Amino acid sequence: MALILEGTKIRDQILSELRPRVEHLTKTRRPPGLAVVLVGNDPASEIYVRNKVKACQDLGIHSEKLTPPASVSTEELLATLDCLNRREDIDGILVQMPLPPQVDSRKVLLAIDPRKDVDGFHPYSVGNLVANAPGPRACTPAGIMDLLRRYEIPVKGKRAVVVGRSDIVGKPMALLLLHQHATVTICHSRTSNLAEECRRADILVAAMGRAAMLTADYIRPGAVVIDVGMNRVTAREEAARILRNDTARMDAFDKKGQLLVGDVNPLDMASISSAYTPVPGGVGPLTIAMLMSNTVGLAEEHIK
Repeated sequence: MALILEGTKIRDQILSELRPRVEHLTKTRRPPGLAVVLVGNDPASEIYVRNKVKACQDLGIHSEKLTPPASVSTEELLATLDCLNRREDIDGILVQMPLPPQVDSRKVLLAIDPRKDVDGFHPYSVGNLVANAPGPRACTPAGIMDLLRRYEIPVKGKRAVVVGRSDIVGKPMALLLLHQHATVTICHSRTSNLAEECRRADILVAAMGRAAMLTADYIRPGAVVIDVGMNRVTAREEAARILRNDTARMDAFDKKGQLLVGDVNPLDMASISSAYTPVPGGVGPLTIAMLMSNTVGLAEEHIK
């Protein structure tokens, strides 16, 4: 039976280890500070930001949520970031994506002080990642590496395949695996013979945002599968295809009216892999935990 890699358990471990560090900072100087900028009222972004703010409150991290209107201009947003850059009580700045179309996202990203780049997306942070130098790492890939380490899943010498080449997950994931001495292949929508490439993986990371796209044909028996996807399926026909008309699972779908599924078929992943991250409860909980870790780490650097 495959080992279920529980992200919730690892999240709790990470937060538990952060708590005394936050208490020490608070007693000796000041609590770490995180500012989250949420433009407009996108429902998914609002939920995500709410969870970030709650995590800060639970740990004793000072958090501020700034909510410019959806009509905000690039210049107005840059002025907000300039103020946050100057504040000594703010250690990390996070601008929730996506931004409205009139805002130049590239300019906004570059405007964040690299010393406060809690997401690890600034070119300066990316350069540190490439060079394997200290600095904040993109939260989701960093969380995955922590998950592998804590579950004692070997990476050194293993063949890793990352499906997806985004700046947020795919590219930093590949670099982090490479730094741990894996042999890494990055696949994407233009990759020829994708299934063949994936079947070579000892560690398969799926991060392309397509519901249950990777099936049994893509998984080498005994591989470790990390499913980063989070897709909401509402069409019954698609749910039936993914769940293979399993009666119990389809009854659950009919009650909820939706199915939350990753980028890998959940039935195939559970039956073929040696270990896998479930959806939900796998990679998702790690992202906010690593955001908290980055915030505390930046605060410790600033206070030094």
